[in-house]
Amino acid sequence: MTITTTASSEVVTHKARMPHPAFLLEGGIDAISGVNRAAQAAGVPEEILHLVSLRASQINGCSWCVVDHSRQIVEDGAAPERLHAVAAWRDAPYFTAAERAALELTEVLTRLADNHDPVSDELWTELSTHFDRKQLSGLLFEIGAINVWNRLNAAIRQPAGSF
Repeated sequence: MTITTTASSEVVTHKARMPHPAFLLEGGIDAISGVNRAAQAAGVPEEILHLVSLRASQINGCSWCVVDHSRQIVEDGAAPERLHAVAAWRDAPYFTAAERAALELTEVLTRLADNHDPVSDELWTELSTHFDRKQLSGLLFEIGAINVWNRLNAAIRQPAGSF
């Protein structure tokens, strides 16, 4: 890590510990990208996939993914208030019932150790009112994939904006 000083502020510059494992390991990028493609083909609205990816990345502190998925949400046409409220979605009026269910699923699956039965029957019932089994499978794949990306990026300290 280096610190660059300018007249008005200090900018911290980070460097990854090593090249990204997804690109170093033969078949790595194809494997993770395949999980993402399966999730995207399940019929879940793209905006929801972007929301769950951003929320998991916020929880996991993955700067690269937070920046990337925030950009995607902006490209989806989201109002700034909606983007800024993702971390506090429970108390913000910007999310549909389906998005709220998906965000809750994201949180409980990202924080598995916080509860012996992370996905309650009540949550599963709520999810089932908004998503069919194929879409639920897509959500599960998306949440699993973003958690893999977050963990790889955290391990190597992948800075935002570069691979």
